[in-house]
Amino acid sequence: MSEAHLSDTLFGAFDLPPELMQGIEELGFSKCTPIQAETLPIALQGRDVAGQAQTGTGKTAAFLIAVYNRLLSKPPSESRKSTQPRALIVAPTRELAMQIHTDARMLGKYCNMSLCLAYGGTGYESQREAIEAGVDILIGTPGRLIDYFKQHVYNLKEIDAVVLDEADRMFDLGFIKDIRYLLRRCPPPDQRLGMLFSATLSHRVQELAYEHMNNPEYVDVEPERVTAERVRQVLYHTSNEEKIPLLIGLLNHIDPNRSIVFVNTKRNAERIWAYLEGNGFKTAVLSGDVPQTKRQRLLKEFQEGKLPILIATDVAARGLHIPDVSHVFNYDLPQDAEDYVHRIGRTARIGKDGDAVSFACEDFVYSLPDIEEYIGHKVPVEPVPEGYIQPLKPPVKIRRYNSQGGRRHKAGSKPAGRGQRHGRRRARNA
Repeated sequence: MSEAHLSDTLFGAFDLPPELMQGIEELGFSKCTPIQAETLPIALQGRDVAGQAQTGTGKTAAFLIAVYNRLLSKPPSESRKSTQPRALIVAPTRELAMQIHTDARMLGKYCNMSLCLAYGGTGYESQREAIEAGVDILIGTPGRLIDYFKQHVYNLKEIDAVVLDEADRMFDLGFIKDIRYLLRRCPPPDQRLGMLFSATLSHRVQELAYEHMNNPEYVDVEPERVTAERVRQVLYHTSNEEKIPLLIGLLNHIDPNRSIVFVNTKRNAERIWAYLEGNGFKTAVLSGDVPQTKRQRLLKEFQEGKLPILIATDVAARGLHIPDVSHVFNYDLPQDAEDYVHRIGRTARIGKDGDAVSFACEDFVYSLPDIEEYIGHKVPVEPVPEGYIQPLKPPVKIRRYNSQGGRRHKAGSKPAGRGQRHGRRRARNA
């Protein structure tokens, strides 16, 4: 973490419980980031907070420290059952929920709290059994949380702290009715600590805070800066046909040890994957229908540096804390201006530097004015470097998988019936 990105506020100045401080110190944290320095004094006094901060600024640690402090300082009621969680943390995506769980485990290593995860795509029975065994802090995505709630696996009557992370993304993904369903089944706002964090505090997010929080204090650590100031942005105007040759030319001239290529459609992601693999770049696709076990494996390999390039749709634009991402490529300009901020926020995290390269092509150049209006400045334009658009080697064959992870028949064809397969076998043996 860059010292320039930290405030002068020390964690030791907050009089936190010793077991919580032990976890903080073991992680090497001494000074707060700006969002932590602004929100912790409020939340530690038991007052609600609605915070706006750029991605990668330490807001996860801010709300986790506040939640642990609340639960350690206030003993549970004698009538509380083990399946009645004391804190609920809701995230819009399973990757973000998993990352929060990992951070909570490290920060609360000595706090003797039971943590449980509830997210879709995998582990239905194991997650359910873990909650039934007892939970203090429940972290999850709205759909799976509501599923278990309706089956009476747990209830929310003893909730003492609620956190909504990436609240604006809840709206984008259509989860807002689910969020309201859960919040209405918690104790009233004046009987619990409420924390809401969002990359943008839009009108609809503020309305949600007004309805379900207790007079929250709004914190905006960088109101005049929408995009991360340490991200070096550049834009190339290019035709559709030149995009893949230019991408490969750029990758040939940098060290793509950890790069994310963002696209707008899964089909485009598969096509780019085929060309990158065919031209010597080890890469993988992360999209909405990749099976959860495979998704987790790919993210782990990418985080560990074993997989240098990840091609992603906007399912990966939020909630992934991946250290040391060097380059973000907007192969397709996003059609939502906010997504541009979230995409380039994958690099230059926690005070580090990074590069964001965008292509303005015939199909998506029309998104550029909205993006520039939203971020408040022009994206620097450069001419395509001489010699970067190079002849390509052929793409490899695209492999597709069904939602269970098995091989799927080639797009546009039907799987052969039993008679057809036997006929082909006889023809081969003739």
